[in-house]
Amino acid sequence: MAFPKKLLTSDEELVLDLRPHWIALVPPIFVTILLIAGVIATYALINGNGTLKLIILGLAFVLFLAYPLRWFIRWVTSHFVVTNERLIHRAGLIAKKSMEVPLNRINDVRFQQNVFERMIGAGDLIIESAGTQGQEVFEDVRHPEEVQKVIYERSEEYQARGSFGHPAHEPTMTEELQRLADLKDRGAITEAEYEAQKARLLGAG
Repeated sequence: MAFPKKLLTSDEELVLDLRPHWIALVPPIFVTILLIAGVIATYALINGNGTLKLIILGLAFVLFLAYPLRWFIRWVTSHFVVTNERLIHRAGLIAKKSMEVPLNRINDVRFQQNVFERMIGAGDLIIESAGTQGQEVFEDVRHPEEVQKVIYERSEEYQARGSFGHPAHEPTMTEELQRLADLKDRGAITEAEYEAQKARLLGAG
């Protein structure tokens, strides 16, 4: 099930459309196996009590609907989307949940993986944005390091051309100082480099 292109604006281009990594299905699959094993074991232990067997079967079915099936539907309908204008996370079949962040409001993109996740190409992506969103964590993202690179590239392109396809405005002194502070906080420049560039900006101003 692809991300519906009717939700994109007229000038918006789809760059990435990712479903969560298959590792997200391991817990519900494990629970399903336990439910099936439990029903089989219960049937083997109960002799001749048809009503009790039906109750056990009904209870197992309810538990299946409540957890494994619900998580599988969430996986199938979940999209992590990067366009040339924004980042979108959308999930749900009937009750839908959607979140989006404009590329020009993204301050930082990080990922984390344990050894096993690195082997299978999965991990968590951490997005920090300006405004009310703050920090968002997206779990079980496919190849998070590559996704991080794509988001950075598209964010830089978007800010370079401006929000409406025109050249970006000349940054103000405050915006330049904030950009330098962000670079220092992310470790992209040292404290000495930050102070030198800050002094140069203030001197030019």
